[in-house]
Amino acid sequence: MALADHLRELRNRVVKSVLAIVLITIVAAFYHKQIETFLLKPLPQCTPATSGQFGGKCAQVSTIGLTSGFTWMLQVALTVGVVGAVPVWLWQVWAFVAPGLHRHEKKYTVIFMLCGAPLFLAGVGCAILTLPTTIHVLISFTPNGTTPILPPNDYFDIATRMVLVFGLAFEFPLLLVMMNMVGMVTGKRLLGWWRGMVMGITVFAAFAQPSADPLSMIALAAPIWGLYFLAVGIALLNDRRRRRNNPDAGLDDEEASHVDLSVEAVAGAEAIEASATPAASAPVPAARREQMDDIT
Repeated sequence: MALADHLRELRNRVVKSVLAIVLITIVAAFYHKQIETFLLKPLPQCTPATSGQFGGKCAQVSTIGLTSGFTWMLQVALTVGVVGAVPVWLWQVWAFVAPGLHRHEKKYTVIFMLCGAPLFLAGVGCAILTLPTTIHVLISFTPNGTTPILPPNDYFDIATRMVLVFGLAFEFPLLLVMMNMVGMVTGKRLLGWWRGMVMGITVFAAFAQPSADPLSMIALAAPIWGLYFLAVGIALLNDRRRRRNNPDAGLDDEEASHVDLSVEAVAGAEAIEASATPAASAPVPAARREQMDDIT
């Protein structure tokens, strides 16, 4: 395909993904009150009914501005749209890449779709389970005798960012497995990177988490560590299967192949009688004509 065709294909895939996200966002906008109530459950709110609870650490939710309600409604609905449309936009990403793969590599599309969406949703679930701990840790930094006034958009910004970051982070091991299956990286090399991977995942978890507590950081990093080593195990098994089915799979692309330079005896050549004089357009000397055979 020409460059313009590739760009046109990319545009079509992006438009389909955006349409799916917008459609689910519109549906989520009708139920935004229920979604907001669900996300606000982990937040210890200072109300007369909860006085004396939470160890004196709670937050007063206060709306500032007339249009702020519409802003966080749109933010929450859009996050639900991205999460709900994950099978659609993951398929569009893979469909854009698949035409560049070999026929035997396209069979991994099923694996990508069966594992991609559940991994993303597993990350979303981990974020929701970690959200209460994150909120309590952040509120614990409030000085004694003070009550933080928390605008809902700040809280929903933390919640939606955690949901998206956790979901995308859980896709990283699947990316490694797909790179191994298409031959871009071997399982042995992935295993050799384990120290750097563990450190990189830890640093990513530290910066991706809105709170600085180690519990929330480990809650994000530990599942990705486990998924990374699971991806390495799958890559090693795939490399073993590939070597078993292809005896040349272990050869280096830059290594020269072995050339057989042994010399064998050649049987004597069969003599061929001279052919009749060809009808030549130019005269052929008699001495030369006697030396001609059928091959000539």
